[in-house]
Amino acid sequence: MVQKEVVLTDKAPVPLPFYSQAIKCQGMVYCSGAVGMDPATNKLVEGSIGDRTHQCLKNLSAVLEAAGSSIDNVVKVNVFITNMENFAAMNKVYESYFTKGAKPVRTCVAVFQLPLGTDVEIECVAHL
Repeated sequence: MVQKEVVLTDKAPVPLPFYSQAIKCQGMVYCSGAVGMDPATNKLVEGSIGDRTHQCLKNLSAVLEAAGSSIDNVVKVNVFITNMENFAAMNKVYESYFTKGAKPVRTCVAVFQLPLGTDVEIECVAHL
């Protein structure tokens, strides 16, 4: 039977009881979607979509590090935004996190609504 290991860190927002921050399985780390919430305050960061994109990726980086991986090991990203007019602003911050080696594959979709009324949510898969 395949073993799954829960990843949990206090350096990212605490997940609700019905999901995990991430799961490690067969050499991979599967991260739940991250919003731009500051784990110290449990509130969305104020400012622009760029500010919240930065916090999303900072939160994902913390979860990946807790799993024994890093943002440099990400192979797949899904980005959800509420307005495609914010695509360029989100991308400007996003690209600053993926600077080493091959860029991860990615999907970006516009959605009607995201948790807590935020404008961006990012999830990823990385290898260990």
